[in-house]
Amino acid sequence: MFNTVLILMQLFLTVVMGIYFLNALRGQHNHKSGLESDSMRELEKLRRLKQIKLTQPLSEKTRPKALSDVIGQEDGIRALKAALCGPNPQHILIYGPPGVGKTAAARAVLKEAIASESSPFRQGAKFVEMDATILRFDERGIADPLIGSVHDPIYQGAGAYGPAGVPQPKPGAVTKAHGGILFLDEIGELHPIQLNKLLKVLEDRKVFLESAYYSSGNRDIPPHVHEIFQKGLPADFRLIGATTRSPEDIPPAIRSRCVEIFFTPLSTKQLHQIAENAAEKSGFSIGEKALSLVCTYAQNGRDAVNIIQIAASIAQLEKRLAILPEDIEWVAEFSHFTPRYEKKVTASEAVGFVNGLAVFGAGQGMVMDIEVTATPCPQGLGKLVVTGIVESQEFEGRGQRLVRASSARASVENMLTVLDRIYHIDTSSYHLHINFPGGTPIDGPSAGTAIVTAVYSAITGTPVSGLIAMTGEISIHGKVMPVGGVCAKVSAAKEAGIKTVFIPKDNRHDMFKSTDIEVIPVEHISEIFDHLFSEASTPMPLSASAAAAPKTLISAQMSEN
Repeated sequence: MFNTVLILMQLFLTVVMGIYFLNALRGQHNHKSGLESDSMRELEKLRRLKQIKLTQPLSEKTRPKALSDVIGQEDGIRALKAALCGPNPQHILIYGPPGVGKTAAARAVLKEAIASESSPFRQGAKFVEMDATILRFDERGIADPLIGSVHDPIYQGAGAYGPAGVPQPKPGAVTKAHGGILFLDEIGELHPIQLNKLLKVLEDRKVFLESAYYSSGNRDIPPHVHEIFQKGLPADFRLIGATTRSPEDIPPAIRSRCVEIFFTPLSTKQLHQIAENAAEKSGFSIGEKALSLVCTYAQNGRDAVNIIQIAASIAQLEKRLAILPEDIEWVAEFSHFTPRYEKKVTASEAVGFVNGLAVFGAGQGMVMDIEVTATPCPQGLGKLVVTGIVESQEFEGRGQRLVRASSARASVENMLTVLDRIYHIDTSSYHLHINFPGGTPIDGPSAGTAIVTAVYSAITGTPVSGLIAMTGEISIHGKVMPVGGVCAKVSAAKEAGIKTVFIPKDNRHDMFKSTDIEVIPVEHISEIFDHLFSEASTPMPLSASAAAAPKTLISAQMSEN
């Protein structure tokens, strides 16, 4: 009897377990069928989405595909090829304003490098592009798309390795770029911690990851995970960082590891070519007047293409095949484009007016006006007013706050000493107003020679030609000291129509021999005065008598009396 009951119970349990597993299998099948059905619906949605295509934007049609398509950056492209297409490619930093072809040139130079027999880049080398301004960074180390991270088993989505307690390495962009190029746009915006990690990767050419869940003695961890944690992920790539910032804004640690290349702003002629190509690719004709207007409002190549694209749309809506000047004017008006400021000099002479040279932004040269008025007054009562300069700059970093006095103000102080000690001009007998017009505050010592020249011109009443410009720091002994950005400054002077430029002798000047602008290297301010003011500029020894002052100065003093 007992055995019968036991058999019946076993039979009952077997039936119940059978029904349970049958229902489980049926549920699993239904679940799988449901997933497959959902997947099919989603695939169908994707197919329908892929069938919907808009026309290619004009910006994509005009985007450079090869280095020869990049307009106006011949020197920068040559430097890129020299840095990447040889047997020992270098890390690179590209400075330049937006819309001048930095990204397009970086893409194209990798193709050139792959085609070079001496280059280590092989076929299939990747170009991994990332924008440093939107790179996500998690201080806990959970996610780092640049360097890489570890997905520990406690986190959601750990997958099959989760229950086994296996940490899963996730490669970042530095590993994905292995054997190729990692392009970081706006590298100056990169998080400081990520930048330090990147520097370590550049040194080791590997990425070492850590996890509290990794144990070298854990046999459940797959061999490839052991390999990654023990020997690291490969990250042998070349970095190309692009930025619109100035070199001074980039950390020295990254600058010291890179070749620095400067892309220059586009000239009117180059913008003209870009706009003409854009109009041709959009299928519309455009006249010279309309092209000139595009060059007036476009600050870079991207602006030129955008203006042409909207203007072409207007022409198409009005069933025209030509872009008219009125179309360009309308686009500039509703888009609030500001006309480009392009200084053009004239041959006229002026008293107290000198063309200085400066560099702003990412190595962009400019011609700046320096104007001075000198009003005689009783000796010792003269006042000095300086406008248009940065009086001081405040810096914060590493728990410190520093205030730096203006170097342009220092140039003005040096000017007073030079005129007093070398030329015996009592500047306290004049109300001096030195102004840097143009709306851009000036800082930097390179305006020193121009300031001295403008003040001397104003005090002595001697005019200076508008076809002359100069740059150079002035010492209290009248020496002309070297400054930076001379190439960019000379280029800006040439564009403005200047014929003669004075630069410090210690700056390189051999490269300017073949240009159509006269570049004169000088060591002392007296050399500039000799060219501009003839015998009136001869410096006197400190022991000279006041009666031996320059004739122009004596005349000025007589008129004052």
